[in-house]
Amino acid sequence: MSIAELRREYTRASLSEEQVADDPVAQFAKWFDEALRSEVPEPNAMSVSTVAAGGLPSSRILLLKDFDQRGFTWYTNYESRKGEELQHNPRAALLFFWQPLERQVRLEGSVERVSAEEADAYFNIRPLGSRLGALASAQSRPIQSRQALEERYRQAEQQHGDSPQRPPHWGGYRLRPEYAEFWQGRASRLHDRIAYSLQGDGSWRRERLQP
Repeated sequence: MSIAELRREYTRASLSEEQVADDPVAQFAKWFDEALRSEVPEPNAMSVSTVAAGGLPSSRILLLKDFDQRGFTWYTNYESRKGEELQHNPRAALLFFWQPLERQVRLEGSVERVSAEEADAYFNIRPLGSRLGALASAQSRPIQSRQALEERYRQAEQQHGDSPQRPPHWGGYRLRPEYAEFWQGRASRLHDRIAYSLQGDGSWRRERLQP
């Protein structure tokens, strides 16, 4: 079978204007809960897209670590490629794809760093190995070998022991959504797409998009 012949029909569910919540965070919470209860693998995995100074977009998979009415939060190295791109252009897009439920969610908006207190609180509940890894890795920078990276980890382990503190170059970002779209796969590629757009008065405009 060729790649062009790979296809499947989406028939699991539907999505109507009457079903969705008044705001996208509440709707995301509903769908995220359903993804958890359906045991979707890593339901908090998301593609994070940023844009470089020259206009070239880049995407990578990260893990959502919190969401509420303030926005959607993840943690990373501020000096990584995505960190540098967000410093230049503090806007991003998130994409969740829950294949077993035939659903995807798109979120677009402005991005800001979380407070040092929030970053410390999350850093301190991470597994020890992950905390040491954040200290050892100069994320996105070249390194000569795997052995060199593992040596940097051993040095961090020796220097910081069991109580490493959050380094200043590591912390969280929060995307404040200005646009959200909920996509439910349907038969014959006539998918349901319900979009939310943030208005000047803080309310959300909701509309159906053609597939």
